[in-house]
Amino acid sequence: MTTAYIEDIAKHEGQQVRLRGWLHNRRSSGKIHFLTVRDGSGFIQCVMSKQAVGEEMFKRADHLTQESAIIVEGTARADSRAPGGYEVDVTSLEIVSEAKDYPITPKEHGVDYLMDRRHLWIRSQRQQAILRVRHEVINGVRDFFNGRGFILADTPIFTPAACEGTTTLFPVQYFEDATAYLTQSGQLYNEANAMALGRVYSFGPTFRAEKSKTRRHLTEFWMVEPEMAYATLDDVMQLAEDLVVYVVGRALEHRKRELQALERDTSKLEKVQAPFPRISYDEAAEILRKKGLPFEWGGDFGAPDETALSEEFDRPICVHRYPSAVKAFYMKPDPDRPEVALGVDVLAPEGYGEIIGGGERLADYDLLLQRIKEHNLPQEAFEWYLDLRRYGTVAHGGFGMGIERVVSWICGLEHLREAIPYPRMLYRLYP
Repeated sequence: MTTAYIEDIAKHEGQQVRLRGWLHNRRSSGKIHFLTVRDGSGFIQCVMSKQAVGEEMFKRADHLTQESAIIVEGTARADSRAPGGYEVDVTSLEIVSEAKDYPITPKEHGVDYLMDRRHLWIRSQRQQAILRVRHEVINGVRDFFNGRGFILADTPIFTPAACEGTTTLFPVQYFEDATAYLTQSGQLYNEANAMALGRVYSFGPTFRAEKSKTRRHLTEFWMVEPEMAYATLDDVMQLAEDLVVYVVGRALEHRKRELQALERDTSKLEKVQAPFPRISYDEAAEILRKKGLPFEWGGDFGAPDETALSEEFDRPICVHRYPSAVKAFYMKPDPDRPEVALGVDVLAPEGYGEIIGGGERLADYDLLLQRIKEHNLPQEAFEWYLDLRRYGTVAHGGFGMGIERVVSWICGLEHLREAIPYPRMLYRLYP
């Protein structure tokens, strides 16, 4: 008998199969049990009749509890009425271990209750669907960059200094006398990698100690960060556009079942095609003024501003040339207009806000040193970074894309906390 995964059940139509998993749900109708079984790869209905399995085995399933571990044997058959199009007619049932008083039932639970039991909540169909889309997004990102000649070059999680100011850093005791910080971004190290390897990307966890409670913020999240030597702002925008189109296309192609389970309106995702509208910060500010929002030139966009801008378009937009004052010290000023920086944010439609931030880096040694001093950053911690400008500096650029923000948008989630297996937020460090 073949041990099969539920996701492959179509390959075994008419055959005897063994499924190893857990009981997700059970309902009975006289002499028939309908067992919804999950195995991590999917969910399937297993039909168990008293006539087929005998009274003793049938009785064993009478009081089988949710999330009990079971092994089911039976014949796979097509059924257009069944979710997924297949069912299994059970001939044998083995109870591996019985779950007692499983705390998450089909009734409504509050978010805090579910978050406290996140290690169990991820077993639900909706949460599994989200995490499978996340897996597809990550696979798509890796395939995109690997297929374009980018080299994965990992960057450190312990860093001696900040990328974007010390107020959002988590300090860590580093042996006896030193303080290190959890990285906000691998970008600075990626710039060094790009000077060695040309086109690189890093992919890993990043940490922001922002005391924010919005639906768009986590204190620990995953970010992919490409960096390119000999690249301008236009090159960065083109790469960002190509990446987003590719990743959304991958999710639509390979995760239809999961998006359907999430009741996602995929027609909106199908509109994510090149080219993306490219508008300047000035143009964006004018749009907000015309819409009656109290926005003044010089400030950064808040979530309501980003939402208002995205309402004007049916696909992501690239907003470029922000005021230098609201951008990081390493962002290159526009040579024609130094008060604005050659940076770009990509805003997702449907009110999901910024998913990518990046731009062209400051390659000039003297100006970079000046900016480090203006931001009151310790020069000694950035000597290695200044070396990149001393020894063969070139125009270069890149961006960071937050995985959880992209997953939230693709899945149509209300909050980032469902887009990562174990979210870390201002008041959430458990489980």
